[in-house]
Formats: sequence, structure tokens, C-alpha cells
Amino acid sequence: MRRIENAEARFGVGRARGPIAALAVALLLIAAAAAATAGRAPAANPVAGDASWIWYVSDSGGSGAAIGRAARRHGLDAVFVKSGDGANYWSQFDHGLVRAIHDRGVDVCAWQFVYGNSPKKEARIGARAVDEGADCLIIDAESDYEGEYAAADTYLSKLRRAIGDDYPLALSSFPYVDYHPAFPYSVFLGPGGAQYNLPQLYWYAIGDPLVHAVRHTYAFNRPYDRPQFPVGQTWQDPPKRQLLGFRRLARAYGSKGVSWWSWQETRSKVWPRLTGRLRGSPPGPKPRVAYANLDRGDRGDLVVWAQQLLIGRRIHVRANGRYGRQTERGIRTVQRRESLPVTGAINDATWVALLKRKPAIMNWSKQGNPGALEGAAPPTASLVPLGDEIPTPRERVR
Repeated sequence: MRRIENAEARFGVGRARGPIAALAVALLLIAAAAAATAGRAPAANPVAGDASWIWYVSDSGGSGAAIGRAARRHGLDAVFVKSGDGANYWSQFDHGLVRAIHDRGVDVCAWQFVYGNSPKKEARIGARAVDEGADCLIIDAESDYEGEYAAADTYLSKLRRAIGDDYPLALSSFPYVDYHPAFPYSVFLGPGGAQYNLPQLYWYAIGDPLVHAVRHTYAFNRPYDRPQFPVGQTWQDPPKRQLLGFRRLARAYGSKGVSWWSWQETRSKVWPRLTGRLRGSPPGPKPRVAYANLDRGDRGDLVVWAQQLLIGRRIHVRANGRYGRQTERGIRTVQRRESLPVTGAINDATWVALLKRKPAIMNWSKQGNPGALEGAAPPTASLVPLGDEIPTPRERVR
């Protein structure tokens, strides 16, 4: 709409009167809309494809036009440009930048790093990037959000109120869900949250073999039932065979696209390895659809999520993040109803059965939450991470 308003002002038709003037306005609006989208079809899913992350525009070409030209030359479908840090908006992400990149036929998603200490302000910062024309918004939430269920709930509810329920939203966070039992994945990827999951699968920095890192990431993220588009790394200069292997594995696991951290750390000779036709088979054994299994005694957000799914089936449990007797009894009920082996543990088949129904909405930011023991967070929100598999963001830039 901003393009149209500017066109009206430029041509002085905003104050026109009468049928002829009305026709002129209508034709102008059509022309303005056509010009805005000329040569570029809107992406149904802007995170599905080949993309690169941009932290500083000044270190990545310096302008939208330069980034757009380079992105086309490198075969990218999209670029993800930083638009905010906490409650601070980054002026580098504006309508002019978006339009210049769009003019080269490349999608532009905004990404903001969030902390959770000012969730309402962070929501406004995210909404501002959407207003500037972003094709999607990516939430980079990491250690600062561990345990912050109420803040995550507040942030998402305010953000969705501003941008709408259907606007494409993605979460990018830790890849190993089990290492972060207090991180509110169930909020960020739950009802009203992000439609897409972009785990930061920096296998080379993590230090795990590529095949193991990919298998681990997909299995523990799959229960949240959001399409996965993993983030790979060009920083630290992983070997060529691993860059290609990452792409092959992502495709074999069903992902329609990958992105790379980061543009400013990608050497010129590396770009051809990130896009284009991919030949060969993925490394390691053939990937299979697998879910992280849970059993009595387990704790953390995956258990919270399973409990939300049980509550959504009107099975009485508390969303406390602890896999105890009550949760085991609820799982046995589901297994009996679905004609599955009654074990009380959650395996692949049980996850599939649980995900047939919608999970309960927890509303952690509101007191009197009917499914929780505490209004602000499950008790497991106080659990400490089992490890920090990826470096902090600033350590990822040379």
C-alpha cells in the first residue's frame, strides 16, 4: 500500500474528483502495482530455496542493488537481512533495500535477534520490518530465551496481532533440542507461532560428523511438526565435500531449501558449491523418518509439547515438562485408541498418532493457565542446558 500512496502523491491525484478522476486513480493504482512486481513472481514460501544470511549490509555489497545483482549471479533465491536486535530497529532494512533486491528477482526476508526482556517492543520491531516489505520474518532466538515461556508467548501474540495469522514466520535456533530442555520451542513452533523451522545446523562448529549432526537435528525437531529448512555454515571454511554433503542430506531428509551463515564470510570460490544442480547421493546410511523418543523420567520442552498434544485430546495431564506417571498413563490411552503397542513410551508411531490432533494452546503469559502448574512457565523452565553446541552469534563473525 505504501507504493500506491506514494504514487498518488507523486502524480497529484489524491485530491481528484469525479468519474474521470476516479478512473485515472484506478489505472494509476494498477500501473503502480504492476511496476512494483514487474519481473518478479511472489514466493509461496520464501525460505524454500537457496539463501544466504546478511548481518551487515555494509559488509555484503553495501546496497540493495549490489546485493540483488550478486544474489542473482550466485544463484540465490533469497537473502535474509538483519532488521533488528532486541528492541532496536536496524535502519539498514528499509523499503528501498527491499525494492532494490526485489528488482533483481530475489526474495528478501528480515531477521531479528530477540532476547525476551522486552517482548512487546521486540514484537513491534519485527512488525516494522514486515511493514518495510519483508517477504518473511525470521526470529533468531537463542540462549537469552531459555526458560522464557511467558516472554515468548507475549512476543508472538503481539507480533501475530500486528502482522496477521498467515504471514510467513520462521524460527531459527539451536539444532539439538535435547541440549536445551528449557527453551520454549513449543511456544515458538506451537499454535500461533512460526510456520517454518530453520535450525542452525553448524555441524563443523559443533564438531560432530555431518551425518550424525543432521540426523540428530531432524529427529529432535520433527515432533514439532514444522517444515525444516536447515541453516548451514560457510564460516570456518568447511571442506567442499561437506558443503555438498549438507545439501544432499537436507534434500534426502525432505527439506526444499537450505540457507547459509553468512554472506560476508563466504569466499568467492565457495559460492558455486552452495547453489546449482546437485549430483550424487547423500553421505552415510539412507535417511529415514525418525522422531526423538521419550520415556518416563524424561524432562524438558519436548515433554511439554507431548503434554500439550495430550491436553488437546482432552486427556488430563499437566504441562509440567516432566514425564511422570500421569503422562505415561495418557500416552497409554492414546496408544490403545490408536491400536498401537501399549508401552507408555513415545516412539515414532506414537508421535505420528499424537500429531493427528491439534495441541492445546497454553497461554503462558496469562495467569490461570488451565493446563499448567504455574502461570508463567512449566517447572522445567529452570533446567540448565546440557551443552552449548553452537557458538554465540558474535563468535560466528570473524
